[in-house]
Amino acid sequence: MSSLTLLAGLLLSNGASARADSSLVNVLGTRPRAMDGSQPSSSILPGASTTPYTTSASSPNPPFDAREATIETVHHAIYSGLSTCREVVSAFLARIETYNNHTNAVLTLNPNALDIADSMDRTLAAGNATGSLFCVPILLKDNYDTADMPTTGGAIALKDSQPTEDAPSVAAFRREGAIILGKANLHELALEGISVSSLGGQTINPYDSTRTPGGSSGGTGAAVAASFCVFGTGTDTVNSLRSPASANSLFSMRPTRGLITRTGIIPISTTHDVIGPIARTIKDVAVALTVMCKTGYDAADNATALVPSANRAIDYAGNLPYASLSGLRLGVLNGFFNRTGTSDPEVAPVNEAMDAWMARLTAVGATIVPINETLYNATAIQAAYDVQRFEYRELMDAYLQRPSLGGEQPDTLNELYALKASNVSKGEFLVLPSQYEYVNTALVSSTSNATYQERRFGIQNLTVALQNTFAANNLDAVIYPEQKNLVVKIGSPSQSGRNGILAALTGSPVVTVPIGFSNATADAPIGVPIGVEILGRPFEEQKLLGIGYAMEKLGKVRRAPAWAKEEAEVSEYSAVPVVTPDSGNVPSVYPLGTL
Repeated sequence: MSSLTLLAGLLLSNGASARADSSLVNVLGTRPRAMDGSQPSSSILPGASTTPYTTSASSPNPPFDAREATIETVHHAIYSGLSTCREVVSAFLARIETYNNHTNAVLTLNPNALDIADSMDRTLAAGNATGSLFCVPILLKDNYDTADMPTTGGAIALKDSQPTEDAPSVAAFRREGAIILGKANLHELALEGISVSSLGGQTINPYDSTRTPGGSSGGTGAAVAASFCVFGTGTDTVNSLRSPASANSLFSMRPTRGLITRTGIIPISTTHDVIGPIARTIKDVAVALTVMCKTGYDAADNATALVPSANRAIDYAGNLPYASLSGLRLGVLNGFFNRTGTSDPEVAPVNEAMDAWMARLTAVGATIVPINETLYNATAIQAAYDVQRFEYRELMDAYLQRPSLGGEQPDTLNELYALKASNVSKGEFLVLPSQYEYVNTALVSSTSNATYQERRFGIQNLTVALQNTFAANNLDAVIYPEQKNLVVKIGSPSQSGRNGILAALTGSPVVTVPIGFSNATADAPIGVPIGVEILGRPFEEQKLLGIGYAMEKLGKVRRAPAWAKEEAEVSEYSAVPVVTPDSGNVPSVYPLGTL
């Protein structure tokens, strides 16, 4: 019997006394109120139950408080008898139903979520609860295959595409007891960072309604920031785990290429793509990463064969409390800053936050090492070595033609992009005008192109150069802002100024950590979040998470969006409500079905 099972049994045996302990009840709050004590003003969206949750003989406690909830607080609630698993899931469903209209982050909800919670309550009552994520509600970016929900990539063209099996990473979450609440919006097919899609519409930054949430995993980032789940998943081809973390005051982990299999994920690039978690705490990132890594070697993803045996089955959360910043040598990639726009209100807050944190790191015993090599220019690196356009079509064709993919969908990428706007159709895809050239080139390119081989050779040289920088300067990690400027406004041509390409091409691991906010404005009541990337050597995730954990404890920067501090009234659901994204809010500068 596992220690978790024993703990659950002991706590359940004392459930009655725990429910009567007012001090424990107060951990979760009293009545649904805003954090400032006022009643929430948002209305329930269509589809929500209008029957308020009331305490009863079987559940005398107030609803579970999902705001800023963590894996630990969920487990405290269910194992101490303060809440049932159904009550925990209901609390998150209520937040999504009440507040998704603020951010348009959630594409669809899992109709089985409450039934799964009920099953877990029976398991809990029997004293058989196991799994590091038992009853932990999560959201998946909608490019992860799920057997119980369509996987659309945010494209109307894939709205009826239904995998018949879970991605290995999704199966790993389920084995550890996670409850998949649903799917989050994304930039369509994960091709950019605006987080707008033909199926899901434009996701809105929860800190500033005039801005994008970063991307491509922007729906996940906005949902996690708003406490729609405990944590979420993303993918990262160039910036897509780190950009939403930076833009939403969150933590993320881009793992070393190969550490987690990419099977069952809508692909773009074998060279660039990885998957990972986004959360409100480093500890939750570490626990989620530990679970995702349990997928191990996968014959369908050759990169997983390169993981050293010593780097398998690591508990990434185990050593976090022992992490220290003292004695670290941190290289600062000065070429990844915009130091010419010091008076630009979009740039200055980023530089100020980075400069303040470098001073803080120095004060606690870290050594900051300036790295001034001209090689480290994110724009030049991307222009010279990015290989997405050569790999995209072949990978997507293989994905669309898999025997395990059911439902209806185009057979090839060319067929998908042939579903253009016409007199009888509004079009079934969305591509930013700034990406027309990229997509059109991808549709006629392949890995047999001579340019592809030249770029692959350049990537090898870049990877060696990065390791030389580490060795020559005796570095523990390198740091730089995730984005040189604040996350861009809705309607912008692209998510400009991001620095993710170095890790994407070299396959390096990166932890993203919140480091501050811009000044508050009418549009951004507490400011726009800013994040730092911490890049390490391959398979040094544990070290990077330790650095991130120590920075989290030192700075305590993470803050919830202003409106997300309100608590949603929890209803007694008889079924999972239906959430319909606002697909009609796509800015006119992004015409559907046009390429």
